[in-house]
Amino acid sequence: MIRKKRMYVLVCTIFLLLMILLGRLTQIQLIETENFTDRNINLLEASVDQRTQEVVIDQGRGKFLDRNGESLTHFSVPSLVLFPFLKEMEWNREAVARILGVSEAQLNQAIEKAKEPFIFGGNNPFVLTDHQMKSINDLQIPGVFAVHKQFTRKEIPAEQLIGIVRENPDVLKKRYGARDLPVNTVIGITGLQESFDEFILQEGETKLLYHVDAMGGPLFGIDVKYIDPANPFYPVNVQTTLDLEIQQMLESLTDKHKIQNGGVVLLDVETNDILGMVSRPHINEKAPFDDQGAINFMLTPQIIGSVFKTVVAAAAIDLEMDLPSKTYNCSLTIRDEVDPNFNYGYLNLEESFAKSCNRTFALLAEEIQKKDPTLLEKYAEKLSLTSLNGWVGDVFHYNDFRQLRDEKTGRVFSKEEDRTDSNLVRLTAIGQHEVRATPLGVASMMATIARGGEKLMARAVSDLNYKNNTNFFEFPVQKQEGETISPYTAMKLQHLLREVVVNNEGTGRWFQGLSYEVAGKSGTAETGIEKNGSQLHNKWFAGYFPFDNPKYALVVVNLGVPSDQGGINQLFSDIVQGLYNLDQKRNQENDAEKGN
Repeated sequence: MIRKKRMYVLVCTIFLLLMILLGRLTQIQLIETENFTDRNINLLEASVDQRTQEVVIDQGRGKFLDRNGESLTHFSVPSLVLFPFLKEMEWNREAVARILGVSEAQLNQAIEKAKEPFIFGGNNPFVLTDHQMKSINDLQIPGVFAVHKQFTRKEIPAEQLIGIVRENPDVLKKRYGARDLPVNTVIGITGLQESFDEFILQEGETKLLYHVDAMGGPLFGIDVKYIDPANPFYPVNVQTTLDLEIQQMLESLTDKHKIQNGGVVLLDVETNDILGMVSRPHINEKAPFDDQGAINFMLTPQIIGSVFKTVVAAAAIDLEMDLPSKTYNCSLTIRDEVDPNFNYGYLNLEESFAKSCNRTFALLAEEIQKKDPTLLEKYAEKLSLTSLNGWVGDVFHYNDFRQLRDEKTGRVFSKEEDRTDSNLVRLTAIGQHEVRATPLGVASMMATIARGGEKLMARAVSDLNYKNNTNFFEFPVQKQEGETISPYTAMKLQHLLREVVVNNEGTGRWFQGLSYEVAGKSGTAETGIEKNGSQLHNKWFAGYFPFDNPKYALVVVNLGVPSDQGGINQLFSDIVQGLYNLDQKRNQENDAEKGN
């Protein structure tokens, strides 16, 4: 009896296990074939992947180009693809080796080691000429293909501006829940990659593949398939306003001068286009969000110090407080105490701006705020300093599409009561206390002054182009909303900024001998942070050039450095001279082309 009962329990258990197994198989094979588990694994695709070997020629995501059409994120190499089944068949090794100019032994050695399709030359691919590509493909040898293989740049120019791409199924589902996209679809996480993600999503990989059995041998013979998305238009490519040659120069000089935290912003004065942008530290590719490398500090508000005196000067000019006869005791501090570092005596506004006298601007700001507690903030907005400067507008069904999603606004005061506090107003006048602005905002201020007061949005992207290079959408040069300074005020500010350089005691006298005449303003801001007993500072120089016919607005900043280290004058100087040399070279090349 007991034995029969045990047998009955055993049979029931086995039957229950079989039913569970059958249910699981039904779930896998019939019900959840395309969205297995909470990770939405496509089992059909996974099973095919197990039976195929492939070489991806192009991942299918839209590319980022510079203003001249040069690729910023990828580069194409004419390459030779070889498949491992070649070792098992007779093929014209001699002809391929002769076309390449290598020995048959080199080809054989590479193929014998191969377990998967590969690029001949590996990490240093053998680069084919157009003639070699045609000659190889004309041989029509199965498993031997000459293709233009797309490689991702190891070092992406303007890496924080361009942004980071990653596989992230959770974000993918949240962003594109209604679309049928593979869970391993790469998406933009930061920067322009995120802003333009929907436009440049991969449409499917371009690849060569063949089917294999469990031992890795050809399953259906040696028929290699070429897979290419059928859509000739998508994904689109993003044409940025960056100039790759200029960008590479900026990055090289930034690293040469050991800027570890900070960077460079370069704008085209005429259009306010971003020609170059460098942010340091570098992105840590293995763990980009474990440190500050993923942050674009050029779009993040910083303490700007005496650069803010430009705003105070603009308000003072409009209020007719810039009389040459009106002088201020610049041997005193903003607290009316004897200045232990400077003994300039009595200076007027122009002289005070050139030498960056703190007391002059502290007293001016105090008087300005008594007239209207919001005036300093209004003039910061008029000069594009504290507003969002990145391009904003309607793009198809997107209202208020922002090119620079990472950009933050600046500020002058954070509390209502601070506007009328004499001590805090004096600190604000010299760019301390709560004053914050992004380096892009500072560059836009300089460009606004150089243009005579016209405020323009800062473009990072000029066009979206279809895959066949026809235009999909153009981002026009657009004016910023809101009030701006008058042409007269801009002219007076231009003069003050130039005096900073030409005055032999000016804080920008370093730049007197450059090939381009510079106008600008320096800034040294206390951060309130100490390291090894030393106060850390943000060091700035912001300006534009050439003075008589402005072409570039440039900001250089070194963040969080001791007072006796981290100077930025040499870096600013080298960039100005580098741009002059590049312009001369390009002008000569253009003249030569016209002569032909």
